[in-house]
Amino acid sequence: MKKQAEIIDDNRIEIIPEYGRQKLLTYAESFRDLADLFEEDSRQEEMSEAIDRQEYLCQRKLQENQELLAEHLKEMAHIMAKIARETCRCRPMGERRFKQMSKLLRESGIQLKNFFEMEHEDGHREISLTMRNLGEKRIRAGESEHISTEDVADFISVAMNTRLCPSKNSPMYLTRDYNTYYFMEEPSYHLLTGFAKAVKEGEKVSGDNYSFYEADTGKLVVVLSDGMGSGEKACRDSNRVIEMVERLLEAGFSKEAAAQMINGALAAAGQEENMSTLDICSMDLYTGECEFLKVGAACTYIKRGQLVDRLSAQNLPLGVFQQIEPEVMSRTLQSGDYVIMLSDGILDALSRGLGEEVMPEIIGRMDYTNPNEIANQILTYAIRQSKGQIRDDMTVLVTGIWDQSEDCLL
Repeated sequence: MKKQAEIIDDNRIEIIPEYGRQKLLTYAESFRDLADLFEEDSRQEEMSEAIDRQEYLCQRKLQENQELLAEHLKEMAHIMAKIARETCRCRPMGERRFKQMSKLLRESGIQLKNFFEMEHEDGHREISLTMRNLGEKRIRAGESEHISTEDVADFISVAMNTRLCPSKNSPMYLTRDYNTYYFMEEPSYHLLTGFAKAVKEGEKVSGDNYSFYEADTGKLVVVLSDGMGSGEKACRDSNRVIEMVERLLEAGFSKEAAAQMINGALAAAGQEENMSTLDICSMDLYTGECEFLKVGAACTYIKRGQLVDRLSAQNLPLGVFQQIEPEVMSRTLQSGDYVIMLSDGILDALSRGLGEEVMPEIIGRMDYTNPNEIANQILTYAIRQSKGQIRDDMTVLVTGIWDQSEDCLL
């Protein structure tokens, strides 16, 4: 994805040129004006007297929809204004440094055209290289003439004395034409994920759906949704929630705003069977900061050696009310920690045995380091507690995090 930039004071540049920035700010202001109009209409509706109960319910429904739409418009305006004002610091590359980098890449069959180093508002460095694959035979025998951005990251990491990796949206390979590729500082942590699941007896598919995906370079998002009931209908409902979460977060919406928008869409449909839980875990692999959002979801556990932290929520699933109050929590992870997310089926199975209160103790006693092994052990334990019967869909998601300098000892 190519970026355009306009240089302003103190080597700080705007990501979007002035003309585009002004257009975005104008759009944002328009959305705010629309939101104000919907809120004003909503207040007027609230002041009017309904003739009968049916009319009152209709007016109340209209008012709730107007308020919901106003909130969505405000969030869109906020995102546009944030993008319009996004800046980064540009560090000009000296001619000598450019020649050194150019020579280094030329030896690997790469022609360099432009080279920029940028520092974003969050402090992360980004390297921008405009280059192309010359298509020449590689020096060492038997080596492919295809050059990946991972290869380039290795080359320039040595020259920059900083471990770099391709950014999320960079192409995988260099082409014969000039393109601009972006490289970020490698995150401080790396991770492994694992899962285990069981389908309710008598059903062909699980009503639970989940996703592990990289929202941005160095940020992993784990999403788990449990559809109401079981079978194909529950599977479709929870899968729809997962897809909407990914799209909204990718578009720049916050986790809270995404949850509100999805809830509004489900509530507006007016079908109680559309209800689904929502469990989001967002990990920053640069800092170890981890944020959790829960809407009707089961407990999440963080395992640190034999110590286990339980995160729980008391709210209802998506689609019950027009407005929700997601439970939002944050923790700072350390190397060797595991984040364990469960669907309701696991805890429901435990309630038929020793009870879910023993789950922290069971997790704390586990000495496995492989996330898949941990997930399978938890699932096996839950099925054993319910005497081998699977009365509801069960899903266990495990994410282990380690410092880049350490081995995960799997």
